[in-house]
Amino acid sequence: MTTESTGADVITGTYEEALSWVGKKSANKFNEIEVNRAMIQFYAASVEDANPGYWDEEYANQAWGSIVSPPGMLMVWSMTTDWNPMREEGEDSSTFDLPLPGTTLINVSTESEFFRHMKVGEIFNSASEIVSISPEKKTKLGIGHFIVSCTTYRCGAGEKVATNTNTMFRYIPHGEAS
Repeated sequence: MTTESTGADVITGTYEEALSWVGKKSANKFNEIEVNRAMIQFYAASVEDANPGYWDEEYANQAWGSIVSPPGMLMVWSMTTDWNPMREEGEDSSTFDLPLPGTTLINVSTESEFFRHMKVGEIFNSASEIVSISPEKKTKLGIGHFIVSCTTYRCGAGEKVATNTNTMFRYIPHGEAS
């Protein structure tokens, strides 16, 4: 494995090295952002969503026990800030850590499944697993591998709230040396 200087420290390696990651689960990541009403309403306002579950506290309390989050905010609640004095250096890892050829990554598809509503006041934790890595593929973008990962989101009590299956293409753009 090597680290290339590309603006981000991208670990590169062989397809065979990457295959050893299939089935590997990440450490559980405790997210930093609490589900909160202000961000929910900012999001709902930006997409003009009048769902009373996002706006009407009395309605939401009767239906779910609190204001709930739109499903489209799942990734918001799992984002990390660029800097946090409570976080260890290098604590956040990503698919870039996967030892594969290529330093360019594009998201191909994402699919989320929800088991219940996300409620104000909750903080989620998540763990990801590499599900599969395709053999080398040639596309109009370049030569690379499709990576499927699945992240499971749980509330503080450990209850599964959602899963997100994501497919990315990591590749060497046409014309770039491998």
